[in-house]
Amino acid sequence: MERGVKRVNGVNGVNYNNMKKVIIINGSPRKNFNTAKLLKEAQKGAESAGAETEFFNLYDINFKGCLSCFACKRKGATTNCVCAIKDDLRPILEKCIQADAIIMGSPVYFSYPTGEFRSFLERLIFPVHTYLVDKENGGLKSLRPKTIPCGVIFTMNCPRDWMEKYNYPTILEDNVKSLNHVMGYSEVLYSCDTYQFIDYSKYDIDLFDEKHKREVRDSQFPKDLAAAFEMGKKFVQNFN
Repeated sequence: MERGVKRVNGVNGVNYNNMKKVIIINGSPRKNFNTAKLLKEAQKGAESAGAETEFFNLYDINFKGCLSCFACKRKGATTNCVCAIKDDLRPILEKCIQADAIIMGSPVYFSYPTGEFRSFLERLIFPVHTYLVDKENGGLKSLRPKTIPCGVIFTMNCPRDWMEKYNYPTILEDNVKSLNHVMGYSEVLYSCDTYQFIDYSKYDIDLFDEKHKREVRDSQFPKDLAAAFEMGKKFVQNFN
């Protein structure tokens, strides 16, 4: 698990106590493939703008999704926007609610993010979300201590036109809408038609052409990496 805090070196006059903190969450089982590479570029972008970052791989953490204990919804609850379940995820959730931004990513499996990613979202969002009507602004109140911008990176094997044909944006952005309401801001980055295998010759597959995949990897994926870098940089520069 990548849990080391990274700081930008050689920046004159930096007060590390006032540095912005960005948490990076990898919801992929693979630590060094498409999703992880994009998230690491977002991490570099945040660091280039002077942020302190931490990177977590969800598949390294022993945790489950929301257990519907409703401890965070009890009158007089003292959970302070953090899930009450005491497991390996809780310290990470504490870091998230104290962070200045969260950037997370997941591959798309059968139209949805990974199970670990969804379980993480349940545990992150529900303690901040309320069942209290916001009579002034409409909708429901959020307990967030401040706006915590959230970036979500989705990677997928299917081409962009397939993504749109099968309504992936509608399905996937429901996750992003929840983050937008509860945390105050969210945006999404899609990386489509990704190179799925290191060696295509080892697998039974004729639905996708390896030559085409390689061309996309060499031409489009660098652009996606650049977009992820800019996301990380922007989240540090544009939000207080």
